[in-house]
Amino acid sequence: MCMTVLVGEALMDDAPASESPTLEVLYEDDAILAVAKPGGMLVHRGWGDSEVVLVDLVRDYIEGDTVYTIHRLDRATSGVVLFGQDRESARALNALFDERRILKRYITLVRGIAPERGFIDYPVPKEPKGKERVEAQSSFRRLFAAHDTLPRETSLVEIAPHTGRVHQIRRHLRHLNHPLIGDSTYGRGQINRAMRETYGLPRMVLHAYRVSFEHPFTKHPVEIVAPLPGDLCETFGAMAIPAENWQ
Repeated sequence: MCMTVLVGEALMDDAPASESPTLEVLYEDDAILAVAKPGGMLVHRGWGDSEVVLVDLVRDYIEGDTVYTIHRLDRATSGVVLFGQDRESARALNALFDERRILKRYITLVRGIAPERGFIDYPVPKEPKGKERVEAQSSFRRLFAAHDTLPRETSLVEIAPHTGRVHQIRRHLRHLNHPLIGDSTYGRGQINRAMRETYGLPRMVLHAYRVSFEHPFTKHPVEIVAPLPGDLCETFGAMAIPAENWQ
């Protein structure tokens, strides 16, 4: 199933979303709010120029001034973002992240034919342009090998970061020589432009589609899924990637 979120076209990994988006709520209880962030939208104001950010939409939805953001996604990345409903809930959810008890899984499209599966243990810079490196681990599996895509072969990949470092997924897959399609920082501009022109790819292909954890209060399992956004559905369809690989 694909998800349609009302945002404007976003061009690759640094483009803004439109001025009039709506909020897609994926899960809600007394402690947790999970929403779908569109690609091209910032989570917080101050990370770049944008009239509307995700926190604004959440604030309007809860009809309150205080928003407890639990984690973040890059501007270009779409998918699940968690919020706490109050200070105690936010503290409990942050503890789950600190203890690495929240599993996040992403879908991405990368250059070349990736291995069938693997584990990446490769330190990455602590800050985007910093020199200090910190440990970082990710596991991945190839969902589909697209041998006939132009201008070159690509792979649909599911990847789960076990640590939450800045640009971890993008850096890890670039380390394997399989950078994300549409990534203007770690990828190749010529290929990104060709993919946009050939398949209408509007942005970097990275979608946080599933988040799983044990509820901090009820102790019941929680699994939150964000269907693939319409822009990526259209691109994958144009590339003739079978829907069973990404639905």
